[in-house]
Amino acid sequence: MRHTATGFTYEEEIPMENKRIIQVDEKVPVKLLVPLSIQHLLAMFGASILVPFVFGINPAIVLFMNGVGTLLFIAVTRGKAPAYLGSSFAFLAPAGIVISEMGYEYALGGFVVVGFCGCILAAVIYKFGSDWINVVLPPAAMGPVVALIGLELAGSAAENAGLLDETISMQNVIVFFVTLGVAVFGSVVFRGFLSVIPILIAVVAGYVAAIVCGIVDFTEVAAAPVFSLPNFQLAKFDLQAILIILPVILVITSEHIGHQVVTSKIVGRDLLKDPGLHRSLFGDNFSTMISGLVGSVPTTTYGENIGVMAVTKVYSVRVIGGAAVLSIVCSFIGKLSAMIQTVPGPVIGGISFLLYGMIGTSGIRILVDSKVDYGKSRNLILTSVIFVAGLSGITVTLGSVQLTGMVLACVVGMILGLTFYLLDKFHLTNED
Repeated sequence: MRHTATGFTYEEEIPMENKRIIQVDEKVPVKLLVPLSIQHLLAMFGASILVPFVFGINPAIVLFMNGVGTLLFIAVTRGKAPAYLGSSFAFLAPAGIVISEMGYEYALGGFVVVGFCGCILAAVIYKFGSDWINVVLPPAAMGPVVALIGLELAGSAAENAGLLDETISMQNVIVFFVTLGVAVFGSVVFRGFLSVIPILIAVVAGYVAAIVCGIVDFTEVAAAPVFSLPNFQLAKFDLQAILIILPVILVITSEHIGHQVVTSKIVGRDLLKDPGLHRSLFGDNFSTMISGLVGSVPTTTYGENIGVMAVTKVYSVRVIGGAAVLSIVCSFIGKLSAMIQTVPGPVIGGISFLLYGMIGTSGIRILVDSKVDYGKSRNLILTSVIFVAGLSGITVTLGSVQLTGMVLACVVGMILGLTFYLLDKFHLTNED
């Protein structure tokens, strides 16, 4: 805060816990760093450990490489792009085919090759730039694509909470509303230090409510060892397995661009320019490549953590790095990892209800900030068709890869955006 008095100017130091926004490059004191990092760890945990469970592997190696991958991403992007790398769901279908026919080791080989090809794509973008994104995905298209990142996950939040079960448990409902209520009203009424950790407080409140309601099982915690090593294993390569998994690169690239755009809007900086899409895409894919080499699942920037930043207005990359370190620590402490895994679905669902909605709202914000003119037919068509393509449930299958939801909407938007651009070039449109 700047004051002027008697001919000189001075700065009043504002305590960090009282700041409305903590920016990407700001240092965070330890008393804030630890709870803020735990908050990010809990936000990603439920979704990130689901992928190794589906693949039938121990989640400890995934926690380890999520942390390592996030730290690598931070280094590659020079600490300018706050993003947590968690387990990618985009590989589930093709990797499932490879695992059932050849084994998990050959799926790992596919992960490595996809990550390597993604790094090559990043080099191409470095050479030719990223201005093409504004051509194929103008604001009228990018807004709904980003909104769909959160909106298509709405059902997942309700499912985690148990609200879509045939018989809805009252205990689940109570825990869900306690978690969501504390997160919503805490974000509005908490002050000072508490105002930057409403998600953490909501998780703790929901967890306590779950214990009271009797839906937390500590059996696995008691059986877990105090310390354990992640299960490392080497990748094996087979051309058929690689060709089955390789098309996923289209999905993860679309997802990555969408995440970088929505994060840019939240932090108020154009991350596609600085540190650059080539750096963030390289960091994302390099993490996937390294993860595959040592036995872990592919990684991707996580919407849950983007939502945490949107709610708390804490964008510091040091906080993300702190969460990554905690994830690595958890991978070696069996009791701690097992304890976190006891966080029940209604708690995760309650938090996700808010976080996914914040991502959807960020997409709408793109439309507002860009002042999209819906008096123009092309803008109306782009937004309308993309929303319907993403929310209709349509699935387009290309070999072993399925395009649906946000990814399908992104592809449709890019085709329409490029088509309108070419029509403009040849003066074939009826709009000025």
